[in-house]
Amino acid sequence: MATIKDIAEKAGVSPATVSRVLNYDPELSVGQETKKRIFEVAEALNYTKHKNKQKSENQLFRLIQWYDSEEELADLYYLAIRLGIEQKAEELKVRLIKENLDELSEDKADGIIALGKFDAKQVKRLQKLNEPLLFVDFDGMLYGQDSLVVDFQQAVDLVIDHFIKTGHEKIGILSGIEYTKESRNEIADPRKQFFQQRLTRLRMFQPEFMIAGEFTVNGGYQGMKHFVETAHELPTALFASSDALAVGALRAIQEAGLKVPEDISVIGFNDVSVAKYISPALSTVHVPTEWMGELALATMVDVAREKAPVPRKITIGTQLVLRDSAK
Repeated sequence: MATIKDIAEKAGVSPATVSRVLNYDPELSVGQETKKRIFEVAEALNYTKHKNKQKSENQLFRLIQWYDSEEELADLYYLAIRLGIEQKAEELKVRLIKENLDELSEDKADGIIALGKFDAKQVKRLQKLNEPLLFVDFDGMLYGQDSLVVDFQQAVDLVIDHFIKTGHEKIGILSGIEYTKESRNEIADPRKQFFQQRLTRLRMFQPEFMIAGEFTVNGGYQGMKHFVETAHELPTALFASSDALAVGALRAIQEAGLKVPEDISVIGFNDVSVAKYISPALSTVHVPTEWMGELALATMVDVAREKAPVPRKITIGTQLVLRDSAK
């Protein structure tokens, strides 16, 4: 595991600055470029490269992202996937052109990697380019498109099984709120759906322990702060739909004079590079984001090389990583 000192040396800043950035210190005033450099260095140093020799195709792919650079820093999930895509492209000597969905170039590409969440109008706009299309972190099967997605049900089961195994009966969730960019349609959080279904089957579901916030550190903080201040009873275990939400929740819990994990065990989702550096170190569901990005690029090479008779959906599994924030 890379240390804060290692990250500081590579990013050209002080260890104190790195520590405060990785802990999302709200009182720290540093520029977006510095934050971006620190987060990208942290991801790169903590990433175990998965070598997979493939022949270079000298291809050109569009990379369409729904997150801008500022949003990437608010929740590092898509930043990590993007880095994996870029690293694999460099390894295979594949050229990437990063484009905004609203400003697509007239250049002809061998395929499109669409990273993020898209509504029907946006999908149709991408399909009009008549280029092989792969969605990453979005299920495009309904539109007849290839997709690379995470197994959220398996992830939720891992978390709930651990909470039950460690004696928790009052289990809550801090789910995420987000919208498509253009139509502003709310995107349902699949973790919330599977969480409710599983606990209902177990006769353990308690709707009063359902909390929500935007997929940011501040969203998690505000959602959890309001809940702690108004709830009649608190859960002893909390699952957050992203590490960013979990980091915000930890701050709100600690500000309320409660201890983690003694009063509330917290488990996040994604296992972004900063999870191990915050205090207490965050237990989380590990999504192999950089490898997911690599797999997306490798899959795009295959999709562009030969048209398949039917769309494919590749589902990525997850692992539970236990650190200090959960018993």
